[in-house]
Order: sequence, then structure tokens, then C-alpha cells
Amino acid sequence: MAVDLESPSNYITTRLRQAVNWGRKYSLWPLPFGVACCAIEFMSTVSSYNDISRFGAELVRFSPRQSDLLIIAGTISYKQAPILKTIYEQMAEPKWVIAMGVCASSGGFYNNYSTLQGADRVIPVDMYVAGCPPTPENLLYSLTLIQERVEKEGLVPSSVRHAGRVQS
Repeated sequence: MAVDLESPSNYITTRLRQAVNWGRKYSLWPLPFGVACCAIEFMSTVSSYNDISRFGAELVRFSPRQSDLLIIAGTISYKQAPILKTIYEQMAEPKWVIAMGVCASSGGFYNNYSTLQGADRVIPVDMYVAGCPPTPENLLYSLTLIQERVEKEGLVPSSVRHAGRVQS
């Protein structure tokens, strides 16, 4: 981040932005959209054994208006797609999305008439976690990558972050 040290007002603004980004980085409030096997692994991730609180994401919210991180865990059917989109639209900006597991990322081995072939066909996805189901360590690693993006990007709305992506 470039800083114009000649102007003291820019220096203070830059330092304030860094402090706000640091605070947001360690205060992500996840909303699980758990519909299949990966939801069980998400429960394991938020247990005391894996200690997700060290990353600042222990406050799991079940209200989209109070969340800024949507974790999609499992297979998404075409009937669930409008619900998922509504939940995403109800979340406050800035918001991030993690597609947890093969089914949420690409439909998995359910390539049939009722299964959506990836969450990114409905909403923009920031991070994909591989595995069937992914281990808690994989989800924690993706959480650290999201934290790095939060710290780097700051309060950039998701509409700006995902500009140019076509959503159906």
C-alpha cells in the first residue's frame, strides 16, 4: 500500500484503513449453508479440537444479515438455488463465499437433472475447498486465505470484486 508521507492526513487515513482491515480480518462471522456430508466436517471444524476461534471465526451466525462469510457445504439442487441466492443477497457488504467440497464447487459426482453443477452458477464464489469431504485443516487453510484477501482488499464490495463474472 503506497503512502504519501508528505501529507500527514494521508498517513493517518492509511493507518486507519490498516487498523480497520486488521479488525475485519479477525472478526469474520460465518454462515453455514450445510446441506450434505460437508456440513458434518464443518461441525468438526468449529469444534474445540480444531479451535477455529484462533482465526476469529468462532461466532457462527445463522442469520444472513449478521454474517459476512457464507460457507456452502454440500450438494446444491436446482430448487435450493433461489434460496441460496436470496441468502447471499441478504448478507451485508463486504461478503465472502467459500464453496466447501467437490459438490459445492462443481456438482461432484451428481451430474444429473436435479443437481446444480457448482455454486458459482448462482452466486460468486471467492474460495473453493477441494475434497470429498474436505478435512477441517483444508477449511481452516481456506479461511486464512480469505483473511489475507480481507486484509488486502478491505471494504471492497463483492459486486466490485466480482465485476465481469456472469451470473445466471
